[in-house]
Amino acid sequence: MTLEAEIQDFLTNVGNNHQIFKYLYNTTPDTFVPFETPVYYSGPYWDNKEIIAMMKAILEGKWITSGEMVHKFEAQFSKKFKLNHSVMVNSGSSANLALIGAVKKYLEWQDGDEIILSVVGFPTTLAPLLQNNLKPVFIDIELDSLNFDLELIEEKITPKTKAIFLSPVLGNPPNMDRLLEICKKHSIELLLDNCDSLGSTWRGKYLNEYAIASSTSFYPAHHISTGEGGMVSSNIKEIIKIARSLAWWGRACDCVGATNLLPCGGCGKRFDHWLPDYDGVVDHRYVFTNIGYNLKPLDFQGAIGSVQLEKFEEIEQRRIQSKKRLQGILEEYVEGIKVPNELPEATTCWFGTPIVCPDSESKRSLVEYFEKNKIQTRNYFAGNILLQPAYKHLENAENYPNANVVLDRVFFIGAAPHYHEQIFEYIQERLKARFESQKTNKVLNLSC
Repeated sequence: MTLEAEIQDFLTNVGNNHQIFKYLYNTTPDTFVPFETPVYYSGPYWDNKEIIAMMKAILEGKWITSGEMVHKFEAQFSKKFKLNHSVMVNSGSSANLALIGAVKKYLEWQDGDEIILSVVGFPTTLAPLLQNNLKPVFIDIELDSLNFDLELIEEKITPKTKAIFLSPVLGNPPNMDRLLEICKKHSIELLLDNCDSLGSTWRGKYLNEYAIASSTSFYPAHHISTGEGGMVSSNIKEIIKIARSLAWWGRACDCVGATNLLPCGGCGKRFDHWLPDYDGVVDHRYVFTNIGYNLKPLDFQGAIGSVQLEKFEEIEQRRIQSKKRLQGILEEYVEGIKVPNELPEATTCWFGTPIVCPDSESKRSLVEYFEKNKIQTRNYFAGNILLQPAYKHLENAENYPNANVVLDRVFFIGAAPHYHEQIFEYIQERLKARFESQKTNKVLNLSC
């Protein structure tokens, strides 16, 4: 019996009954129980193939930490999303950290140079700018799309502006034609936090094809998942070389995969006079050219990633259909809300289904109802980031009026690939019951 067959036999006889496997696979029509089974806003779209790949990598692989499986996944990922180079790290947040550090060094940005970004989003889009001594310049959002308002960008551009850091909201891009026009006009770069928008396109091209460098997250909620993990990608080899160095302690050696096992390394001169101020022979693996971190993933995560890539088209279509179906249900049964749509030039691989409520009470009531019925909700992340204790010192939150209504009026539910007909019918039934109850109460109040 092959190792793969032995693992499959284990999963059949033991593994399928284990609680963690039920979580990883999320709910199936056979296991969904209305009012009892949580409707997670997202989660890994796994089956036994990912478990088999993970266990094979652990049992017969040459590495526990990053090795051949990670290197293989990096190459496959780059090819899939039309990129030349990628380096896998341990999270999407780490990917942003390595991305900003690498681009800053490659383009020779100076401390205090300015990067434009939305004032609403996830903190680890902003944090790497501060950690790399760059100055964030915030742009308020528009409530139609929840993305930053492109018409406000140019007034914030100064001679110190070096880039715009785009993070499309729940996968939905802004007008990329206008954004690229601004970048070209002012000779600034476009960076992409692609953690929520993997697979989204503009005019038939992946969003990452428009950026000098991009990041991706493989957290369980994201489009593909390796448990945890992230990727930095670019068509510029030197950016990825620097990013890999930052993620691997800052070392100069960039041997990956099987070349790590070569006695003399991929360069053929692993032991040489590498240090300019030292006359002796030094192992290149212990030469450090950057002040780095340890951001490496585990090798079995690369094996899982390869399996996930095989499912990407299915995941993409299921996310698109989930958002479309849920938007129809929401608009039929919930008065006064707005569900943002994509622009005609975009195809959005939705991370979630955004909901903009008319006021804070509407949001509070709807979120409470969803949660009471075990339908997970999430805020539009941090809201105005300047309201958060860690970042309030950066600027006055009151300068961004649209961002200040986000926590009051905006949230999202899922657009997950594991949603099936029973889940859609359950959400529809619960919203219909709420709508009919509200309608009855209005009639009673009018009668009084």
